[in-house]
Amino acid sequence: MMILRNKRYILLAFLICTLSVVIAHEFWLQPLKFIYSVGEKVKINFVAGVNFIGEPLNLKRNQVESLTHYHAATVTDLKATLAEGTKDHLEFVLPEEGTHLLVMESVRTVYEQDAEKFNAELKEYGLDDVIAAREKAGAQNKPTRELYAQLTKVLVQAGAKRDDTYKKVVGFPIEIVPERNSYSLKAGDNMRFKILWNKKPLFGVRAKVWNRKEGLTTLQNIYTEQDGTIQTPISNKGTWMVSVVYTVPSKDAQADWVSYRCNLVFGVE
Repeated sequence: MMILRNKRYILLAFLICTLSVVIAHEFWLQPLKFIYSVGEKVKINFVAGVNFIGEPLNLKRNQVESLTHYHAATVTDLKATLAEGTKDHLEFVLPEEGTHLLVMESVRTVYEQDAEKFNAELKEYGLDDVIAAREKAGAQNKPTRELYAQLTKVLVQAGAKRDDTYKKVVGFPIEIVPERNSYSLKAGDNMRFKILWNKKPLFGVRAKVWNRKEGLTTLQNIYTEQDGTIQTPISNKGTWMVSVVYTVPSKDAQADWVSYRCNLVFGVE
């Protein structure tokens, strides 16, 4: 486990102001808090950063492909409610008791990277098969065109009643599904997550498990088992995130590779 101290960084994302360029950093949806009363308003910012320290993006609505709220059998499109700018990006009311899932997909954009940066990204996220493919093709020292998509989920809870919304499979190319409701967890419990590729278990991909509490970030790197699962101890309260980057050859002539960044954010109190 790696421990990362509280330190601010200047983010490329803030300079270029687009979700699609947050390549060397994590991007996630950050609620003001995770547990609410029924009828209370949720406030969420779109943030990016390193070491699980996020700063709000200068958001444009046209950067977002979809933004959807799931609860039980209810599905609500929230994209039109997004506020552009650098704060208070999303506000919506939780009308019913239970577990609520918010899901966002970014617009896919081609991003050009030089060889050094792309190779470093592949190494960071354990994408050894892509490294090997580039070496076999003699392309390891060549720049690449990457079609990039961000797929992110956040779970919040209204009231005491919990339900199965947490395990909703929304159909992203790659997604993270918890095997327990995170709002039934307490510090010290073990938690399992399943990583799906086209709704099937994905073996051997590196997942990063982040926790942020009282100015301290912990990070674990865990590879998925044959059944696509990882298991981790929920060692602390605070904000948690599981994130995965998965890169595959592009079928689109405008790019060499397609990279999907997915994550799931939740709180433990």
